[in-house]
Amino acid sequence: MQRVLITGCSSGIGRALADAFKAAGYEVWASARKPEDVALLAAAGFNAVQLDVNDKEALAQLAEHLASDDAGLDVLINNAGFGAMGPLLDGGVEGLQQQFETNVFSVVGVTRALFAALRRNKGLVVNIGSVSGVLVTPFAGAYCASKAAVHALSDALRMELAPFGIDVLEVQPGAIDTRFANNASAQAEQLIDERSAWWPVRDGIRARAKASQDNPTPVAAFADAVLKAVQKPGPPMLLRYGNGSRAMPLLAALVPARLLQKILMKRFGLNKPL
Repeated sequence: MQRVLITGCSSGIGRALADAFKAAGYEVWASARKPEDVALLAAAGFNAVQLDVNDKEALAQLAEHLASDDAGLDVLINNAGFGAMGPLLDGGVEGLQQQFETNVFSVVGVTRALFAALRRNKGLVVNIGSVSGVLVTPFAGAYCASKAAVHALSDALRMELAPFGIDVLEVQPGAIDTRFANNASAQAEQLIDERSAWWPVRDGIRARAKASQDNPTPVAAFADAVLKAVQKPGPPMLLRYGNGSRAMPLLAALVPARLLQKILMKRFGLNKPL
């Protein structure tokens, strides 16, 4: 039985991936940060792990636990993350740091901690990125930057891990039917303030936070697509799946940058002086 560890399984993509891999016969180690979510995962039959992906001590304990039975690790899915929405300057350096700690730094931290287990089984690392790392929009600068960084890290890791027989698959979802928009909206509301220079375009900020749920693809279908890609004898380097996952990169590649900027500024209310 192959073993997979998935981070960020409390809901959404992470939980759907855990369900899909379990149904396919994998031994699923599913992590979540909150104890109540870990309890729910355990009750569902997963090897539930309480894990803050930025906690070095917790990662070391997890690595030791995985090494205890010499079974190694076949698949690691770096899924944990969140979307920080709002003007970059309102969020400031602190907001950017929080976004990168979970979405970017944890990819390196978790993979580094579990490298020995992955090396033992010549495993596969799956990094959940986003098409937002390809097509950058206003009011999602920190999130877009973090996912662009995931893309760069995935490319570098793929080359650096290849000599050890470890593959890297980057997944760039489009709009997927999860709680992402609700969580992103909650993040945005923390920044929306009448003292902000962007207060007049607060509706544009809210629209961007909800944009990921425009005609979303069912999360179970997305999880099945990831499972199929993982099970291929030679997994692809990149998987794009979900509404907009192909159209958005095409827009970024084919539409002149100045025109695309005008389109996006108009879409989110930034086409007039403030």
